[in-house]
Amino acid sequence: MDKDLINIAKNIKAFVSDVDGVMTDGSITLDEDGKEYKTFNAKDGQGIVTLKNAGYVTAIITARQNGTVQHRFEKLGVTKIYQGQKDKRQAFASLLKEFKLNTKEIAYIGDDLPDICILEQVAIAACPDDAVDEVKKVCNYICKKGGGKGAVRELCDFIYKYGNFEKK
Repeated sequence: MDKDLINIAKNIKAFVSDVDGVMTDGSITLDEDGKEYKTFNAKDGQGIVTLKNAGYVTAIITARQNGTVQHRFEKLGVTKIYQGQKDKRQAFASLLKEFKLNTKEIAYIGDDLPDICILEQVAIAACPDDAVDEVKKVCNYICKKGGGKGAVRELCDFIYKYGNFEKK
């Protein structure tokens, strides 16, 4: 593992993630009435819970607005959930301000073009291995796993292993 990235992980105080294509495989399932369904990876959820329990701020910033997302991440105890964020910069700035964080204390994982505006700012810019090429170019951590297939857990485990927060 890259020693620079390990040193960066020691300063991380917040884990922030996109949803579609990161927490899910990017599929959007609709029934005949237009009701949307998503499938989440339980191991990814446990990674988020582990970081939250260790004292990290956890947050979701997603462009879509969905009750399933709200339910899933409230159940996991995610610190802050921002939905309907077509331009994610405003939510990100709000997160930094509310929790008195700076960009050197943030790990963010995203997979597509709307995530680049945050990935370019943070200490750990991560993506699943199936992210679009433009995202991979700005990331310093490319997961071995795909979106919805354990990429989030991989990043959470890395932060937990090398971070300076309380291990529980």
